[in-house]
Amino acid sequence: MTRSGDKPRPMPTDGKPSSPRFWGRIRGYFLAGLVVSAPIGITLWLTLWFVGLFDVWIKPLIPYPYNPDHYLPFSVPGVGLVFALVGITLIGALAANLVGRRVIFYWDALLNHMPVVRSVYKGTKQIFETVFSQKGTTFRQVGLIEWPRKGIYSIVFISRELDGGQVGLEPGRAMYAVYISTTPNPTSGYVYFIDVADVRIIDMPVEDALKLIVSMGLVFPEREGGFQTIGGNVDQTVVKALLAEDKPKRPRRQKSA
Repeated sequence: MTRSGDKPRPMPTDGKPSSPRFWGRIRGYFLAGLVVSAPIGITLWLTLWFVGLFDVWIKPLIPYPYNPDHYLPFSVPGVGLVFALVGITLIGALAANLVGRRVIFYWDALLNHMPVVRSVYKGTKQIFETVFSQKGTTFRQVGLIEWPRKGIYSIVFISRELDGGQVGLEPGRAMYAVYISTTPNPTSGYVYFIDVADVRIIDMPVEDALKLIVSMGLVFPEREGGFQTIGGNVDQTVVKALLAEDKPKRPRRQKSA
């Protein structure tokens, strides 16, 4: 029995599925295959591009006896990358001894006297030393701030705690240096200096926050009970005490008898 006004469903003829249902399944299969194959294809393409980039740069510099392309009828991918890794490792070993440190000292002195190269070299060196140094700091906390206006919250990465006097503000003002990343490119963004009381620190891992930003909010990290606020409206006296502990203490002068 069908209700009045209901359109009858298209019945299959000769045992064949109806056309809308058939094409719906084909569309679902295609989308499922695209979800599986697209990440694999993009990963392989980026890997081959990265390896080929080193081959183009490094292979012409490899001595003839050590280049396998001169002995084999086909080109071996990855040879330039292997030689680059070996060369970087040797440079690191050289820089670790006394002779290497002296060479780097004179090299830095030479580049620091070049007007344009000096700025590029010093900035690039500082970035790599901060990122790859074992003693360097990385993003360890995720927070929320009201930006770009009140009532709208944006995810920020806490870089470090600092005193307002370090950035030309009132000395003793407890602040955070935060990084606001753009979507979907996390390497592009803005650095802000904001009062500690205006940041709500949440217990979300940095990796999950990056996934949320890169996916434009589509991939939301799931956790039972949600992500709770573990900081917000923090008393600035606590941060001031922490900043005071980081400052080197001056030795007291002994009073003469």
